[in-house]
Amino acid sequence: MSHGKGLSADEALLKLQQGNEKYLNASANPGDVSPAIRKDTCENGQHPYATVITCSDSRVIPESIFSAGIGELFTIRVAGNVVNNFEIGSVEYAADHLGTNLVVVLGHTNCGAVGAAMSGPGEGFIKSITDEIQAAIGDEKDGYKASCLNVRNSIAKIEKSLHIPAGQDKDGLKVVGAIYHIEDGHVEFMK
Repeated sequence: MSHGKGLSADEALLKLQQGNEKYLNASANPGDVSPAIRKDTCENGQHPYATVITCSDSRVIPESIFSAGIGELFTIRVAGNVVNNFEIGSVEYAADHLGTNLVVVLGHTNCGAVGAAMSGPGEGFIKSITDEIQAAIGDEKDGYKASCLNVRNSIAKIEKSLHIPAGQDKDGLKVVGAIYHIEDGHVEFMK
């Protein structure tokens, strides 16, 4: 099985959108998690069609949200979907070594990390996350708008680090933002 070999960023985005449509009315994930796909990806490697950077929130499961199975998405999860060197290195790895042409920064509604950042400075290790989010959202107090600003900040950091012109693609690699609405399951791709 070769899920993503040769898919353009636009083809991958369409596949994600179609997967989310399936998810909206599903009661189980239709993605392939069979013994056959596990064996195939073990023997032949992974060929994900998209990289998804999202929050660690247990309600945000990219493989389910996009009706994907084993080997289809290269998923990077960190509270607040913030990016730094580790996450950007993972994006670079997925693009250079696995051939993914689409990177989606997926924020979500009712994000605890965004809420914590809006409440003030964090403590302990979470402070590195809330500081990053606070820098992205400024004085914004609306949770949805703050999540959108946070996604845009992560996109800008990825584009700058990987030298991708803002809003464009470079060598087929495209970075887009999206918000997952946990209340009804739909994904809103940002313009």
